[in-house]
Amino acid sequence: MAAAFLTHLAGDRVEVRSAGSAPADAVNPHVVSAMAEAGIDLSREFPKVLTTEVVRTSDVVITMGCGDACPVLPGKRYLDWALEDPAGRGVEQIRPIRDEIERRVRALVAELDAAPGT
Repeated sequence: MAAAFLTHLAGDRVEVRSAGSAPADAVNPHVVSAMAEAGIDLSREFPKVLTTEVVRTSDVVITMGCGDACPVLPGKRYLDWALEDPAGRGVEQIRPIRDEIERRVRALVAELDAAPGT
């Protein structure tokens, strides 16, 4: 959801990669529905594994509770967003998670847009 919101809100101003330390086989269909309500289509997306190379080529790494499973490299900016996991939840329970992710992504976009040299 965070990657989709960032892509949607920042457009070509950022390059977004989405990956997880233990990705599921498919995107949660209730997440797909909740994001569709926000005007974002995730129907063609699929979970990807977070690799050291993905982290190496990133400026900002947003984690959501992966702890020691996430590669940590010096010089990278890490944000750990403690959020409820949408796994096993229905659309009604995912909406507040989605909305909080959108709020945080909007704040990050505003911060990045205000940063010198961006």
